[in-house]
Amino acid sequence: QVQLVESGGGLVQPGGSLRLSCAASGSIRSIFAMGWYRQAPGKQRVLAASISSGGSTNYANSVKGRFTISRDNAKNTVYLQMNSLKPEDTAVYYCNALIATLGPDYSDYWGQGTQVAVSS
Repeated sequence: QVQLVESGGGLVQPGGSLRLSCAASGSIRSIFAMGWYRQAPGKQRVLAASISSGGSTNYANSVKGRFTISRDNAKNTVYLQMNSLKPEDTAVYYCNALIATLGPDYSDYWGQGTQVAVSS
């Protein structure tokens, strides 16, 4: 059994910063990619940022230059540093990871989501 536990969401004023964390635990043999998706009210869930096991990163155009994704492989943890936050960043943020447990295949795992609200 694998769990992804997120933390760090909350309410922040425009221009402020937040740091999200997501720790994976359980019977983990290997983690390939990790990432953060977000879902605004009434909209589809979309990728915000991702990072491979080797450290290659990918960002949605809307967050480039403001968000930074990083990971600590020793702790099976991924982070999302969010700076210069805008009201349009308001969403539920979900952690995602491709994880291999006992066998060779990777499966998709999701966290429970953490709310980020940007408002004055």
